[in-house]
Amino acid sequence: MTITLRAPRRLESHVCGEWVPGAKEGQTLLDAATGDPVATIDSTGIDFAAALDYGRTKAGPKLRAMTFHERAGMLKALGLALMAQKEEFYAESLHTGATRPDGWVDIEGGIGTMLTFASKGRRELPNARVLTDGDVEPLSRDNSFSAQHILSPLQGVAIHINAFNFPVWGMLEKIAPTLLAGVPCLVKPASQTAYLTELVVRRIVETGILPEGALQLVCGSVGDLLDHVTEQDAVTFTGSAHTGRKLKTHPAIVQHSVRFTMEADSLNATILGPDAVAGTPEFDLFVKEVAREMTSKAGQKCTAIRRVIAPRGQVDALIAALRDRLDKTALGLPGDEGTRMGPLASLGQRDEVRARIRELQAVAEIVAGNPDDVRIASGDAGKGAFLNPVLLYADKPFEAAAVHDCEAFGPVSTVMAYDDLDEAVALAARGRGSLVSSVFTDDKDVAERVVLGVAPFHGRVLIGNRASAKTSTGHGSPLAPLVHGGPGRAGGGEEMGGIRGVKHFMQRTAVQGTPRLLSAVTGRWIKGADTQQGTHPFRKSLAELRIGDQLVTAARKVTQEDVEHFANFTGDTFYAHMDSDAAKANPFFDDRVAHGYLIASFAAGLFVEPNPGPVLANYGVDNLRFLTPVYFGDTLQVRLTCKEINPRENAGHGEVRWDCQVTNQKAEVVAQYDVLTMVAKQWPQVS
Repeated sequence: MTITLRAPRRLESHVCGEWVPGAKEGQTLLDAATGDPVATIDSTGIDFAAALDYGRTKAGPKLRAMTFHERAGMLKALGLALMAQKEEFYAESLHTGATRPDGWVDIEGGIGTMLTFASKGRRELPNARVLTDGDVEPLSRDNSFSAQHILSPLQGVAIHINAFNFPVWGMLEKIAPTLLAGVPCLVKPASQTAYLTELVVRRIVETGILPEGALQLVCGSVGDLLDHVTEQDAVTFTGSAHTGRKLKTHPAIVQHSVRFTMEADSLNATILGPDAVAGTPEFDLFVKEVAREMTSKAGQKCTAIRRVIAPRGQVDALIAALRDRLDKTALGLPGDEGTRMGPLASLGQRDEVRARIRELQAVAEIVAGNPDDVRIASGDAGKGAFLNPVLLYADKPFEAAAVHDCEAFGPVSTVMAYDDLDEAVALAARGRGSLVSSVFTDDKDVAERVVLGVAPFHGRVLIGNRASAKTSTGHGSPLAPLVHGGPGRAGGGEEMGGIRGVKHFMQRTAVQGTPRLLSAVTGRWIKGADTQQGTHPFRKSLAELRIGDQLVTAARKVTQEDVEHFANFTGDTFYAHMDSDAAKANPFFDDRVAHGYLIASFAAGLFVEPNPGPVLANYGVDNLRFLTPVYFGDTLQVRLTCKEINPRENAGHGEVRWDCQVTNQKAEVVAQYDVLTMVAKQWPQVS
């Protein structure tokens, strides 16, 4: 496949509901492989204060009016629409130097991340506009005064300033949790590859799925954008630590205590366990992983392996194996079928990487590759930003500060030797905080020592071995359910992590008051709030059911025959149920007790309405606790209260959470739990 020449297009920003070009011709962006002009970029003339105000006033209220499930549905529709247009994005991605596999990580990886957040939003968040955080905190003995922590969307704009290496994933992994939280976004991609981001945003806007102003784009310099941020805005940054520190200390960000998340330089390390000697599966997996991380995206990944830490006795075999594998990496035009690694993003980026290699050479020797001798299978080495993989070796890594301080953001890694596992952990920590580390071992003790040793310095740790070889996502793959970020040099920030990432764009607030009013705020019944009795709540569809609908059942006595029948029927003949002397010897019991699950079963028998009706299924219980022993002759009674209602989008049913409290004849709470049911929106159901 070849890249078709075209006249460079003038990139536009999308602000205040319009596509606008910069006032000047701007910077010319070149194809990474051919050096041909691709686009020009400029943001001169944009009113950044107006853009932020537009997001806050136009899109913010519309997003906040939606429930989490509605926003999740919006993300799903958007992700599917983008996936249908992926081939257009792949074609544009070739200009960045990305091969098809590189593009897959960026394009389909980014869209997949958005779809994951959509799925988690529907499954893990309520169909509500406010999120409760933790349990209710009783603040008075008579239950007249309580507190509940809630999370509500920020009423500003999230500004996402992204790096050049992932122009699609870098945007989508940030805007997905932001939009799910109910906060509009303004994206500023790195100029070098902004043409791909701009194309994706154009297609997003064309779908009409997002509320107007929910996603704005700035192609070019941010100008005075940050001068206009407020305490309700948030800023995320991915890039160099130097630039990140400048942005973090911007006067307006400091003055207004603006939330700032940074993902910066990261000298990620991988450790070869002492058990993973040459010839073992772990050794071979280690070689494969290091080579893959050096060559994927031409090493231009914030999670790429920069430091390779290996037992001194395995260094020679490791270097030989890596040299052989790297020598077989075909460097060339990213669209060619035989190409295994494309160029760096620009000639300037190649110059930067070569400069960093020279710094590393002061403390380490090159053992594979030559940064000044480019060998390619296709393309023009004079026009494209090609650079063959370079492997260095530091024999005395504790004396080689540069290998722990200097990041060559390209296909460059340094092997370093350790003499014992404590040294390996100490070398990994010399990175002063990284996004990810990994250890390849099949030894449980090695895995424990390394993970516990390096975890405080890393946002993620991968354990690689033979058993996970076919399913492992690898050292360098950030995943939507897992946190992406790291302490120290890596920026001290955190992104994704499933619903954790959504909460970054919400404010946690402790709300105090009477249970009745707290329940009104949260849309969730709590003890002490209003209740209403009458028709059995299991006879009510979602259209009829209300928070606080309650059933108080008749009582049932528990007999010795009940307990013994349950024990024989289920096989649960635990001594506390069957042996009086043994039960009395137990410090928690006075005599034989009823099974906890017998109590739950009896409770269901008391509150269930047996006839066909709107309750379609019981799909589980949450937080089941047995609080008071039940003895022969005790009576049980149930109070069942509708606690939370979550209608499902595009479905004929919803989820209902019921507060179930089981008490004895002394009004002591015997068991407490939530019952989860599926309930029809209408009954009889309409086909």
